[in-house]
Amino acid sequence: MPKKRLPFRNKNYLASILLASLLGTYLDLYFVGKQLYQFPMRPLPELFSINITFTLLGLPILVMIFLSFISRVNIWGEMGVILFVSLLMPIFEKFAEQLGWFAHSDGWQHFYTFFGYLLFLTIIYLFNKWLEKRTI
Repeated sequence: MPKKRLPFRNKNYLASILLASLLGTYLDLYFVGKQLYQFPMRPLPELFSINITFTLLGLPILVMIFLSFISRVNIWGEMGVILFVSLLMPIFEKFAEQLGWFAHSDGWQHFYTFFGYLLFLTIIYLFNKWLEKRTI
């Protein structure tokens, strides 16, 4: 029986995770710079205006799990996973606000988060699919 490869050892996953981390970091920097949201509780607040723990650890782990799930389903399942995760993110965002990890400006709407993650996850998914086609 052939061994199953661990997802983090897949070069395509690593490249997709790197893209997600970079994209997430730059988006956080942009939105914090525009004062649309902030991270009241973050490591090294004197150095970083964003929560680097999320962009360097949390987001890569979540993207690895996302890519692992999405690789096991058909095209409709892939779209369903992207939609489901995008719908969950505003809920997690509100929870993070209650914990004091995240704060929005008064003009922020949580459906921005839904559409933002829908676009973000679609980009990561398409990038990963593109890499898979290139390596075949």
